[in-house]
Amino acid sequence: MKAVVMAGGEGSRLRPLTIGRPKPMVPMVSKPVMGHILDLLKRNGITEVVVTLHFMPEAIQGYFGNGGSLGMEIYYAVEETPLGTAGSVKNAQKYLDEPFIIISGDAVTDLDLRQIIAFHEEKKAEATLTLYRVPNPLEYGVIITDADGHITQFLEKPSWGEVISDTVNTGIYVIDPAVLDMIEEGVPTDWSKDVFPAMLEEGRALYGYVAEGNWTDVGDIVEYMRATGDVLHHRIETEEPGQHIGGDVWVGPGVEIAPDAQLYGPIFLGSEVQVKGGVIIHGPTVIRDYTIIDNRAHIDRSIIWRNTYVGEGAEIRGAIVGRQCTVKSRAVLFEGVVLGDNSIVGEGAVIHANVKIWPEKEIEPGATVKTSIIWGARGRRVLFGRFGVTGVVNVDLTPEFAAKMGAAFGATLRKGNTVTINRDPHRSPRMIKRAVISGLPSAGVHAQDLRSMPIPVARYYTKVTDAVGGVHVRLSPFDRRVVDIRFFDGQGRNLSKNAERSIERVFFREDFRRAYLDEIGTIDYAPRVVETYVEGFLKAVDVEAIRQAKFRIVVDYAYAPTADVLPQILTALDVEVVPLAAHVEGEKMSVSHQEFEKELRELTLITGVLKAQLGVRLDVGGEKMFLVSGRGEFVPEMVAAAAMMSLALQAHPGGIIVVPVHMPNIFEKIAAERGGQVLRCKMDTHDLMNMAAREGVIMATDGMGNYSYPPFQPAIDGLIATAKLLEFLATQNTSLAEVLDRLPPFHLSHREVACPWEAKGMVMRLLNQQYKDRRADLIDGIKIMLGEDAWVLVLPDPDYPKFHVYTEAKTDSEADDLADRYVRIVRGLQE
Repeated sequence: MKAVVMAGGEGSRLRPLTIGRPKPMVPMVSKPVMGHILDLLKRNGITEVVVTLHFMPEAIQGYFGNGGSLGMEIYYAVEETPLGTAGSVKNAQKYLDEPFIIISGDAVTDLDLRQIIAFHEEKKAEATLTLYRVPNPLEYGVIITDADGHITQFLEKPSWGEVISDTVNTGIYVIDPAVLDMIEEGVPTDWSKDVFPAMLEEGRALYGYVAEGNWTDVGDIVEYMRATGDVLHHRIETEEPGQHIGGDVWVGPGVEIAPDAQLYGPIFLGSEVQVKGGVIIHGPTVIRDYTIIDNRAHIDRSIIWRNTYVGEGAEIRGAIVGRQCTVKSRAVLFEGVVLGDNSIVGEGAVIHANVKIWPEKEIEPGATVKTSIIWGARGRRVLFGRFGVTGVVNVDLTPEFAAKMGAAFGATLRKGNTVTINRDPHRSPRMIKRAVISGLPSAGVHAQDLRSMPIPVARYYTKVTDAVGGVHVRLSPFDRRVVDIRFFDGQGRNLSKNAERSIERVFFREDFRRAYLDEIGTIDYAPRVVETYVEGFLKAVDVEAIRQAKFRIVVDYAYAPTADVLPQILTALDVEVVPLAAHVEGEKMSVSHQEFEKELRELTLITGVLKAQLGVRLDVGGEKMFLVSGRGEFVPEMVAAAAMMSLALQAHPGGIIVVPVHMPNIFEKIAAERGGQVLRCKMDTHDLMNMAAREGVIMATDGMGNYSYPPFQPAIDGLIATAKLLEFLATQNTSLAEVLDRLPPFHLSHREVACPWEAKGMVMRLLNQQYKDRRADLIDGIKIMLGEDAWVLVLPDPDYPKFHVYTEAKTDSEADDLADRYVRIVRGLQE
């Protein structure tokens, strides 16, 4: 008799194990699940097999070939589109000219097939269904037979109220070829839903045989774990998985086990598995080929696939680890965890029970992961990066995630507090903003919706009202797939690191405060948002001086909400404006670098052609200001920062300017000329804003287009920066081009060098030791002084596994050479 092995299933309930492989190819101890089915057929004298395929057919064909190595003949029938359980067999009809047995390629069983075939022949049946008694029949098709074995009723996945039998359909059938004539070719058809009920209705010879033995449907993760345990405990008869070395331990060739390792079977160790010193393994456990279990690791009731590394002191308890994974030292995987192929779990990371990690993910060192990671790239121990909470929309940042973020923020505030919230015009931030809003009232916090506003307007409104914090949701200007959630304090500044950590603690512990009934917060639209900002704005600038100067400028609003605010201000200042991109367009909130460069070139050209005194481009958030001089020349951001500082100190002699550590010494030179002072801060927006709020500070800038004018607000604000520039030019009777001509030259260079997360601390320690005699103040990173006009700043990136190397020297080439030299040094320290 021939056999048909149905092996076309995707195995969606087994994900993430079946991402990258069909369900029959999921490993079961020493071989794929389908391998055990072929062994069963061979033990029962069946060596001619037809395999029906659909999902990833090449994986099965490539592994089993023509069956010659197994002493079998294997043929394949591939479906182009899914044809159902019966339709797939119809697709193989050319191989089936005599009674044949059908068996699933994704179950594990030791049922006696000879007895089933003998029953079929004895009853002269056209179709015999193999039945099996199970304790919980709800997930199966229940079948009722009479005393003679004739099938009388089908119940497909009944409820408990419908259950009248515990005999279920195993998917093992003996079929007469004539039955295939009932199936229309190329039409999706199912045995249990279509063919067998039709046979029953026609009164054809349809029988059920209740089999003895063991049968497990490897349908989901729990059943897969149970079936693996059954094979190891010999509850299901299968071929010996390897050489038995005693203690219920089976091994493949080349296995190395340290003398002090402790193994408590049943355990299977595949080819060339290495078990190092002090390792403890409790069965039932499977560790497949070429996997290394390093010193003092503890494995308990787990399945670890091939080519995986388990680090020192790691613990894996009741988990499944996919192929080519790395579980680093002291990481812990709890009960029910499934780690997809090619994933990395960092040192000391903890993955909580029943979490599923999809393939090719990286869990950061020390991270605590409580929810499954499906599409995102990383599991993190922190939420906040330099742009707030950032992630791919509807992947990392889902509405559920955002609602929890709102609830976590609210839980760090007092009940009855008010929080402002706004967004940019794109549809993604709109969705995420509404989700955040839903979380805030649940913690007893009131939400004031500012709708769509420039970020500086939202910051200012938060500062001057009774709000204790704010949230802005924007599309990342760098990647339209990404959304940033930015949080403010009551002064409109970015949250402190301590405040961010408080939110993270609530979020990861899920320690949300739930307000009761009348304590639930309200949601209202904020009144007079733009009017409040404009009124305060005009009090902070010299309106008459700007009006009298009669400026004519070109402004590129970047299709952003600044186009709804800044024109009112410039009109009040009597500034003649040539507007570009002056209407709000949500789809323009993120542009590629090439588009941005193109738009800057257009601004430069138009400013020059129109002989305007100034060209200004604001970023989509209204924070950054990019400048074009009256000569129609783009002004690099660092040069623009120096020019703005020179103008600010001319207007306010003796004032204090705040700049980050990576900016050139030209700022100290300008300050010395103007009798001013420079304060250096971290390359962190919160630190810049925080220091800007100090007494005596007249301006802060990061050299990348961001400016703060603390007398108005310490937060970054491109709108006030534009007006202040006009004020300085008007009161000092000069032009931007003339200011630029007076600036001393400077020469900077910047490089990036990759560095693994786990090596960053070591590199910083070694640099600190080697250059302790030449280092400047450790404000941010390590700044090494190499003379009066030369220095190097080595700064670890907060979000990515890399370092930044900034240098200044007497010439551009010297700065470049210096940067290249320290890139080599940082690389060398990693080795």
